[in-house]
Amino acid sequence: MSTDVTAAGPWFALGEDHQYIVEQVERFAKDRFWPLQQRMDDDEWWPEDAFPALGEAGYLGVTVPETLGGAGQDFFSSALVLQAVSKWNPSVGLGVLAHENLCLNNILHNANAELCERYIPGMSAGTIVGCLGLTEPGAGSDALGSMRTTAKLDGDHYVLNGSKLYITNGPIADVCLVYAKTNLDAGAHGITAFAVDCDTPGFTIAQKMIKMGMRGSQTAEIVMEDCRVPVENVVGEVDKGVRVVMSGLDLERIGLAFMMIGMCERALELSIDFAKSREQFGQKISQFQFIQGMVADIYAETESLRSFCYQVGAEANALEAGGGDKKHLSKRAAACVLQAGLVLMRCVDRAVQIHGGGGYIWETEVNRLYRAGKLLQIGAGTNEVRRIIIARDLLGR
Repeated sequence: MSTDVTAAGPWFALGEDHQYIVEQVERFAKDRFWPLQQRMDDDEWWPEDAFPALGEAGYLGVTVPETLGGAGQDFFSSALVLQAVSKWNPSVGLGVLAHENLCLNNILHNANAELCERYIPGMSAGTIVGCLGLTEPGAGSDALGSMRTTAKLDGDHYVLNGSKLYITNGPIADVCLVYAKTNLDAGAHGITAFAVDCDTPGFTIAQKMIKMGMRGSQTAEIVMEDCRVPVENVVGEVDKGVRVVMSGLDLERIGLAFMMIGMCERALELSIDFAKSREQFGQKISQFQFIQGMVADIYAETESLRSFCYQVGAEANALEAGGGDKKHLSKRAAACVLQAGLVLMRCVDRAVQIHGGGGYIWETEVNRLYRAGKLLQIGAGTNEVRRIIIARDLLGR
């Protein structure tokens, strides 16, 4: 693996190893997942072999040590996988993000050896699918402070009661990293994380949610009624679940931003192809200056976003290697994903405009990109929450 990603100075280009990852994953995703876009969007359908195929190819468990079945690579490599997959199928990219960043990595970095040995090899192989159970019907941006799901100790088990909403991978998951209150009087500082097998009695999928975009990505409401979870399934320490949440939040935001690079790249490709093939007034519309300007803007914004994301990804690598400033990275991660969401929506808006009436038609790929993009300004902290994080750091509040 290239070492220049952890260099202290500015770093904007991919080394040979990272470029190889992008090229290989793009070829794989284009061949395997691009042809499935239409069916996934039309039918809210998920291909059952998606995770096993990704695991077999070595694109899951990217940061997991080889002793636990992973690839033993750096965080930057895992983010590039998200970028490449999302270019050709954003719904699959979102499923990978939820599995890899929100569940697998948090278990890997916080659970004891027994739990890691139980779950991580299967998650790296794609035979165990993970999801995160954090958001609730009344707890979105204030997911920790407003949490109502409880976990009461009963002998050698915790009994979980409550519900979780908007859970990506929920309908297809085998294990859910659930956050619940174990100390009702301690607010956000009385929360514990649990690895919950999704076939545990009392753990049910209340409803599969139908979305505007990212429709192939499976989303659910989860309800737990007297769901008994062994004490051995506690991830991290009791009442210290906030540490587990925060340990992966910055990496989730950076991963989400890398997803949006791939989506911007695809918006640019679709716009160029359409502009060079569509004829109006006796000539290709690529000859019109208004079209040329929109294509140029998509390109410029995509490349600017890439430079910012790659720099922040390099900073995350440095932190994972034991250097860097965690607080500084939190601000940078929030800024990175904020900018990515703004750039993506501007780029896909231009791409739809270039396509004209066709861009407004539901089944076109550019329309799917447009509908998918809005979610990425909401998930992992809304644009407003991202701005608060940045401003508090800059203003010392």
